[in-house]
Amino acid sequence: MQQLSTKHLLGIKDISVSDIELIFETADNFKDVLNRPIKKVPSLRDITIANVFFENSTRTKLSFELAEKRLSADVINFASGNSSVKKGETLIDTVNNILAMKVDMVVMRHSSPGAPHFLSKNIKANIVNAGDGTHEHPTQALLDAFSIREKLGDVAGKKVAIIGDILHSRVALSNIFCLQKLGAEVMVCGPITLLPKHIASLGVKVELDVKKALAWCDVANVLRIQLERQQIKYFPSLREYSLYYGVNKKMLDQLDKPIVIMHPGPINRGVELNSDVADSEHSIILQQVENGVAIRMAVLYLLAGVK
Repeated sequence: MQQLSTKHLLGIKDISVSDIELIFETADNFKDVLNRPIKKVPSLRDITIANVFFENSTRTKLSFELAEKRLSADVINFASGNSSVKKGETLIDTVNNILAMKVDMVVMRHSSPGAPHFLSKNIKANIVNAGDGTHEHPTQALLDAFSIREKLGDVAGKKVAIIGDILHSRVALSNIFCLQKLGAEVMVCGPITLLPKHIASLGVKVELDVKKALAWCDVANVLRIQLERQQIKYFPSLREYSLYYGVNKKMLDQLDKPIVIMHPGPINRGVELNSDVADSEHSIILQQVENGVAIRMAVLYLLAGVK
């Protein structure tokens, strides 16, 4: 069996192009499994996986849990809200207590950038980063690129615009790294207050006009406004944001080519995307959700082989 070059999936920055291609090939096989009447394989039946979430999550947590169960792994779920973390227990102690129960792999979401990297240096289990603060979200970037490959045949040479709250987004950074490794051109677009200062140094184009970004791209990945991460006001109101940066059907109808619309979810309908776009034939948002399970199955399966 081919193996990943790494024991952990901490970020897209840390993996090679051949790792990404191996994950995609494996996900293709698992996608076939997911479309069978019996959607389970016994690949990880001897593996125990802990989902350790220090931050709220619906889609990612459900997607990982489903992927684990489809692979026949034993699953334990940990949420910090009703745990001893509230009593002052440290991250290392929390995870070591979970590992004492003979857990092989930890899927972790944390509000602090770098938390999974810190953990990987201090414990023996494989770590999968399910999002660390505003830093990275590697499985989301992998499923996004996989969805583009499925829809357009290849990622190389495609123009992808990431539109919205780039400053607070872990999805944006992972997507930039992943798309560039696979040969796509990347543009970021949003209000100047929501673009990180040195974003152009990552080799991306920067655009402040959403109509120009849509006219340029083959794929628009529209991000949510992350109000829960914003300590100050970055724009006057949601209505104003929607007016200048919301993507609607009229904008798409004015383009001289069809483009693909993506969104990592959850969508603020009527803010960054109107329903007539989110639910249109341009959108592959539900395919992203389906592909998320296949990609996470592939990641878990491949990491289980690397000890």
